[in-house]
Amino acid sequence: MRSTSIARACALTFALALRIPLAHAEQDWELKLGAHVVDPKSGNGSLVDGALRTDVGSATSPTISLEYFATRNLGIELLAALPFEHDVKLNGAKAATVKQLPPTLSVQWHFLPGQRFDPFVGVGLNFTRFFSIDEKGALAGTRLELDDSWGVAAHAGVEYAIDARWSLTVDARWIKLSTDAKLDGAKIGSIDIDPLVYGFAIGYRF
Repeated sequence: MRSTSIARACALTFALALRIPLAHAEQDWELKLGAHVVDPKSGNGSLVDGALRTDVGSATSPTISLEYFATRNLGIELLAALPFEHDVKLNGAKAATVKQLPPTLSVQWHFLPGQRFDPFVGVGLNFTRFFSIDEKGALAGTRLELDDSWGVAAHAGVEYAIDARWSLTVDARWIKLSTDAKLDGAKIGSIDIDPLVYGFAIGYRF
């Protein structure tokens, strides 16, 4: 009995040892390069107690993302980009341009890993930093500031496998994005951007 138990234990240990490198082999990475549009919702609120209707224009920029696959289905992705530059209008007139960077960390579920078409959904956290604000028109000669923003991000898309390494992805994100605005140091209200971010990317697994 004792020798049988030891044999079974050894067999189980050996079987687990064989499984470890196989499981580890599935934990790979994917690098994606693409371009995305940040398209704010229509109507972004108002400033100075409703006196100034605010509209933020859309912007396009190259993007890069890195995804780590903890399992075949579960991935953790970090999205980054070159700066997006937006026009800001007050009561229909251009009043400023502003640049922003929106790094986003997401946890994603892939429904059909290893298949030609692999749809996925995800949820994560976005951080947006505004900088290089150039005041124009009615704001010329003033100093406009926009606070950093933290918000939830929802993600969905589909990945098409070109071969075992290369892929093409089309996707869209919705980001909860709001920023407090200050003019010459005085708070004048909040701008609700809440953009849809959509685009494509070419990916490589390694």
